[in-house]
Amino acid sequence: MPAFRFRTIDANGRRARGHAQAVSAAALVRDLEAQRLTVLDVRERGAQVPEAVRVNGRAVADAVQAMASLLAAGLPVARALDLTAEAAPRTLADVLQNMRARLERGESVAASMAAHPSVFSATAVGVVRAGERAGDLDGALARLAAQLEREESLRARLVSAAIYPAILTIAGGAAIVVLLLFVLPRFAALLDNTGIPLPASTAFLLGTATALRTYWIALPLAAIGALAALSWLRGSNSGRRAAAHALLALPVVGAFRRDLLAANGARALGVLLRGGSPLPAALDDAASAAADPLLRDALARARARVIAGSTLRAALAAEPVFDHVLISLVATGEEAGRLAEFLSRAADLFEQRAERGAQRLVALLEPTIIVVFGLVVGFVALSLLQAIYGINPSGLR
Repeated sequence: MPAFRFRTIDANGRRARGHAQAVSAAALVRDLEAQRLTVLDVRERGAQVPEAVRVNGRAVADAVQAMASLLAAGLPVARALDLTAEAAPRTLADVLQNMRARLERGESVAASMAAHPSVFSATAVGVVRAGERAGDLDGALARLAAQLEREESLRARLVSAAIYPAILTIAGGAAIVVLLLFVLPRFAALLDNTGIPLPASTAFLLGTATALRTYWIALPLAAIGALAALSWLRGSNSGRRAAAHALLALPVVGAFRRDLLAANGARALGVLLRGGSPLPAALDDAASAAADPLLRDALARARARVIAGSTLRAALAAEPVFDHVLISLVATGEEAGRLAEFLSRAADLFEQRAERGAQRLVALLEPTIIVVFGLVVGFVALSLLQAIYGINPSGLR
């Protein structure tokens, strides 16, 4: 019999790893669930970990929606995966075909999704796992598709809001670089030939332009350094944590980030609880799926408090990253016995607040960029005019 590695979580929220032999992955999952354990992952020992692939989020949402529709129409899971793969992009089609092969070996849909963490988040796997346990796989996929659609829609709106300031910054920066590297050096040569002492502002400006033209290699090196710093901030644990703390401390950006974290956390918990996941497992899956380290740590600490006997309201209230409005909605949901519903309402509310916050940021950023570039161009123009008037005093009359 093949040997499998597995990860589980018990009713108290304790996680465990182990290995066992079984006829198939599905049989092992049934045995573990009979022991009142929630299976997080099952993988055959010695099996090669699939290579991480980058798949467009919109394509994943469309594929999950197609799967849900095909299963609701009565098609078996394997056939639904085949039909979905035919219409999917190449990279996603390969993932779906790998999932189908795993299903044929006896793995569950959730386990086959968990084998591709770069495509399906821990939240997605948790939703599908809960749906499989409840015998409502098509409903779970439909809920997951709606969740992915909302995430993509919010991401698209935020990206659209940031496009104009980005274009404005790039265009203005390019114009200033051209001015300093190509236009001002011509004026420098012209003014040097006059032999007249230059005003301090003009001398500083022309000296800066000459230095940049002489040491132009510093510009691409600075760009490479900025890209390396950005890569560190995004790619390393310490970098992401430092960036998250810095962003949360900023005056306007911090409020936007706080709303976005509350929306992401509430949405993930609401979808998982609505799908039937127990609260400790839902908190664990939501923490695993969180991209922001502050949200991940906050949800992990909240899970520990819930395991110790605390209510979700009290567990989240101890985390400064969560807004008091979210705590109030969670408390109301717990008192009414409709926690998943109120978490979804909280997610809607904070997504709207995050979008309004992004619009405010853009509204502040656009005039700030224009004013900064205007001051730079104004300084250049005044410095040159001052030097020209010094050469030709009659220009003052």
